[in-house]
Amino acid sequence: MPTAIEVENLVVRRGSRAVLDGFSCAVPQGSVTGLLGPSGSGKTTLMRAIVGVQVVAAGRVTVLGHPAGSAPLRRRIGYLTQAPSVYADLTVDENARYFASLYRLPAADAVAAVEAVGLGPTRGRLVADLSGGQRSRASLACAIVGRPDLLILDEPTVGQDPVLRDELWDHFRRLAAEGATVLVSSHVMDEANRCDRLLLIREGALIADDTPAAVKASAGTDDLDRAFLTLIKRQDRAFPLSGRGGPA
Repeated sequence: MPTAIEVENLVVRRGSRAVLDGFSCAVPQGSVTGLLGPSGSGKTTLMRAIVGVQVVAAGRVTVLGHPAGSAPLRRRIGYLTQAPSVYADLTVDENARYFASLYRLPAADAVAAVEAVGLGPTRGRLVADLSGGQRSRASLACAIVGRPDLLILDEPTVGQDPVLRDELWDHFRRLAAEGATVLVSSHVMDEANRCDRLLLIREGALIADDTPAAVKASAGTDDLDRAFLTLIKRQDRAFPLSGRGGPA
């Protein structure tokens, strides 16, 4: 399967510590790939490097055939950060319309994006008056309005209720079925089974890169939480004095 993202020997440092040290992975096109690991494992740093906004010390990141951060990618990537990235003094609808206008898209596309994230009833409210979870969804609407070829989502379901989480994952699946590539980070293992492929990361190191079924089979369990713990213990036995890692 063609790859949408190729990361080769990536090194990112914070001071004297390596957050990512020789990290390599590949993300298939048209897939939903989960980037999972504990807080501080390097997930956000990796995503920033893929988007092209992270200073890197060494290595190469290729996205949709171009170097990460290059001009041809700007209209092809949607990026949702953990912090809401919308204008608090505009309504939900105004935010979505503004981002749609950047792509020269009609207002109908903004309406569709707002509906897709479950904010139709609150489209006329100021973002400043929304809850934290609603602000995150407003940001998501702006990230998807341009129908990007690659969607980078940093913990998009945090603070969302179970019904909405399920609806959002259904939407991610539909985007992938239509040809988009979705990379979504989470530290919640029950979401991992929804992905086509998993990248399990801990302390800046990749400890698994496979389908959910294969990860569980490798660990000898049907539970992904247990699988992750098993793989961590294997890593600790293999590298008992490892000093990898740093804040993400």
